Amino acid sequence: MNDLFGKAILDFQTNNSPENIITETNISEPDEMEVSYLFRDFKSMPKIEQKALQLCKGKILDIGCGAGSHSLYLQEKGFDVTAIDISKNAIKTCQLRGLKNAQVKNILDLENDKFDTILLLMNGTGIFGTLKETSKHLQKLKSLLKPNGQILIDSSDIIYMYDQEEDGSYFVPANTYYGELIFTIHYKNQTEEPFPWLYLDYNTLQNASNANGLNCELIMEGEHFDYLAKLSH
Repeated sequence: MNDLFGKAILDFQTNNSPENIITETNISEPDEMEVSYLFRDFKSMPKIEQKALQLCKGKILDIGCGAGSHSLYLQEKGFDVTAIDISKNAIKTCQLRGLKNAQVKNILDLENDKFDTILLLMNGTGIFGTLKETSKHLQKLKSLLKPNGQILIDSSDIIYMYDQEEDGSYFVPANTYYGELIFTIHYKNQTEEPFPWLYLDYNTLQNASNANGLNCELIMEGEHFDYLAKLSH
């Protein structure tokens, strides 16, 4: 991994001539994102993210924390927050921004800790990678929950990204789940190794959660096929 996403975040934090991040998927054209978006304050966050932060309680784990904006908001509210990301540059940025507990870690490697709230935002199901890997991740998340704990996770139903037939049905791949995408990131004329990134529609997340002994509750729907869900024992 070149950690281009993390490099962009650190460049922005250190005023090192940041440029826009360009992302593309196997079903969409390249799309530019301003790095500043990852540094947004609470008022600038989508309503789904605001709602998730308002529901947080107790000891919190923020998975895939990126530039740390969610964790910083919670830390300022007095919560005990652990922020993790696989990007060294992102975690360095979190530390520069004043996060007290930010670690370079893959969720599957986290041991010997329990949390009241586990947060996975900005398409939290993405880190599962593929539908096949979802159960393994849900079991891991479940093992990190304290009694009465909650997992707050968001995603989108991306069926709308596929071509539609006249009868309203969609042309989707027959041999895979339509929410399984391959992402590629470009930054400053460098290209990251493509990686799998999973978008789960709510029913599929609910079925996977139930199959792994978790309750799944729809908390909120966004304006663009996105939603926030709460998973619990």
